[in-house]
Amino acid sequence: MGTHLITGAGSGIGTVVAERLCARADELWLLARDAGRAKQLAERYPGARTLVSNLAEPERLSWALSHQQVPERLDSLLHIAGVGDLTPKAWNQQLAANLVSPAELTRLLLPQLRLAKGHVLFVNSGAGLRANAQWSAYAASKHGLKALADALRWEESGNGVRVTTVYPGRTATPLQVKVHQQEGKEYDPERWMTPESVATTLLTALDLPRDAEITDLPVRPSA
Repeated sequence: MGTHLITGAGSGIGTVVAERLCARADELWLLARDAGRAKQLAERYPGARTLVSNLAEPERLSWALSHQQVPERLDSLLHIAGVGDLTPKAWNQQLAANLVSPAELTRLLLPQLRLAKGHVLFVNSGAGLRANAQWSAYAASKHGLKALADALRWEESGNGVRVTTVYPGRTATPLQVKVHQQEGKEYDPERWMTPESVATTLLTALDLPRDAEITDLPVRPSA
């Protein structure tokens, strides 16, 4: 049984990953943005523990975790939460939630990951490999997340910590509904991957035997 800390367990890909890990009786720690969300997550995933901190405020992560009980060791840290917005004013919000907070949360939990020779998994995006028009802020945050993962992999390889980045294409999640609204396009979930497909990709990387490591893995809709 492993111990996992998950961001973004409240919807989309994060929900499916949390459900699957919970079903196999793994120990879950779920990061919530506020106390109300934490209560919802605790009710949804019996036996799961919750931590409260808002990823939009990375400068408060250290303070928040220092005032809560955290796991003693971690087999994995799964960065699944993320935001996407096309408006110019969203630069700081997207850099905070998509890049700075994952960096800071990883830094704070490295002792627990090193102890377990754990695994850090980043759910990035196709935008982390290619920047399209009108998506500069989002793509910048995701390109930065790739750089973070690549550097972390080199830095922690000697400590036995594995690092994987998964780059999903468009996935039928609530975020995708918002993206289509921003783009002024009609949303058809049948065109895109399901969260279950991306969750299977993540768990495949997580469950890989210790003698191997998936470093970067793009996954795209087949349609």
